[in-house]
Amino acid sequence: MAVRHDVRSHAHEEGVPGTVNLQAQEGEETHYGQALFPVPSADPNDPLQWPAWKKHTVMFISCAFSFLGLSALLGPATYIGLWSAEFGIDPNTAAGLVNYPNLIFGFGNFVLVPLYRKIGRRPVILLSLISYAAGVIGASQATTYSGLMGARIVHAFGSGVCEALPIQLVNDIFFLHERGKKLGWYTIALCLGGTGPMFAGFMLNAGLSWHLFFYIEFAFAGALLVMAFFFCEESMFHRPATLPPSSASSSSGTHLPNTNSPKPEKTSVSEHEHAHPPSTTAHPVPPRKTFLQQLHPWGPTDPSTSWREALLMPLRSFTYLLVPSTFWVITTYGIFIGLCGFSFNFVFPLKIVAPPYNWPQTNSGLHALATMVGFACAVPFLPASDRLAARLTKRNGGIREAEMRLGVLFPAVLAAPAGQVLFGVAADRDLHWICYFIAIGLTQWAGYFFFTLTLAYAVDSHNANLSEQLIIMCLGKQAISFGFGLEVLNWILKHGYLTIIVGAFTPILVVNCLMVVVFMIWGKKIRVAMANSWLTKFHARTIVEGETH
Repeated sequence: MAVRHDVRSHAHEEGVPGTVNLQAQEGEETHYGQALFPVPSADPNDPLQWPAWKKHTVMFISCAFSFLGLSALLGPATYIGLWSAEFGIDPNTAAGLVNYPNLIFGFGNFVLVPLYRKIGRRPVILLSLISYAAGVIGASQATTYSGLMGARIVHAFGSGVCEALPIQLVNDIFFLHERGKKLGWYTIALCLGGTGPMFAGFMLNAGLSWHLFFYIEFAFAGALLVMAFFFCEESMFHRPATLPPSSASSSSGTHLPNTNSPKPEKTSVSEHEHAHPPSTTAHPVPPRKTFLQQLHPWGPTDPSTSWREALLMPLRSFTYLLVPSTFWVITTYGIFIGLCGFSFNFVFPLKIVAPPYNWPQTNSGLHALATMVGFACAVPFLPASDRLAARLTKRNGGIREAEMRLGVLFPAVLAAPAGQVLFGVAADRDLHWICYFIAIGLTQWAGYFFFTLTLAYAVDSHNANLSEQLIIMCLGKQAISFGFGLEVLNWILKHGYLTIIVGAFTPILVVNCLMVVVFMIWGKKIRVAMANSWLTKFHARTIVEGETH
């Protein structure tokens, strides 16, 4: 089988994580004038050499799982008032049916991420979808608070990995110049999962039981499981450390998992997708796996990761809390979900059914329309960070710095607090319902950029084991959002909308957003300091050779 991509790229990681040399030599395949990175192997089973349709199908399945997992987790927020009456509990207790599964959603990665690191991505995708499907069908049959809580925990545990796996898959199957936009697709799918309350509200509006919501989730889960079985080939691949002869001296095969580095998507200078086979290869090129071989649910386990190391991964992941860029991801997700998102999902349904609005309970989830509009307005800007980084890289002589993408965040720095303030004022003064929608749309539009770019920056800027980094990111943000979400409704009802949403939540949001200035000015100095620290040396020992970036 012919090699699809040139294996002679001279791109490589420089001495500081987050600084990548993308200079190309004469005749090499380039994209926007920059060399391929990571350097693909000649093996046709290398995910970097998969055909485009295969890569995009895998990406679609992982994004669809993210959407379904989040919609099943957050959609039932619309039912808080209904469950309160049906089960004879107060609204805050009923909100626990969203809050506690939200926490389990993050903790599931303690088990599932080390598992996919050891036994591969494919079996974990299939097992997670089975757990998710079992949980949602169980929820559809629940008649008690405890039964519903148990089923919700099962599907939340299974679907929690939907936040980590897509990032890992982007790292596995796409080149550096593609990853910014592909990560944007994942972020859109993840964020649109927050529109689950709208669909739940539509069902109520049609006079349908809340049980139907979970039946429909189960139907989509079954369809996605079938698609995953047939199309999600194993993407765990250990690329040789010495690829093209001229890049053997570089660090491209052994350093940080630079999974989401920015780079534009289309080729522009030269494309040699089928030309220039490698001049030398260390091993004979194996044949492409047959379709039946690709369908095996289990493949060989990773020999470089012992079961003991896999079990220690969750403990080692806590050391990433000491990495500033990783901690910024955790606080960003936790604040946008726990303060902003939960404020919208809890306050709007209660506020809009009371005077002066008097909307029917069945329409209480329509605020999700604003979320959809906010994210839809972000879609045209999906390539923005790639293009900005590409332009700055070219201006910098082909050397990319991790901070080059962060300038795209400045409009979002203004939009997010503005939306939060407007929402608090609208709730406090009973402003027209359109004010709620504008506020939610603004904040969610800004949230897309912060979700995507803080994550990409964190993965770019530290010499890390991606699997371990993803564990603490997923757990940390869910823990923060859980901590806020557990009492957010009580705080607001006790102290008032203006005091809590505007006076307390907005300053926290502003401080977190303004961290972009800190990283743009001092980010490289922080990376240099971290690269020379004991922490980087500790993390470097657990990196799987050939799998990083």
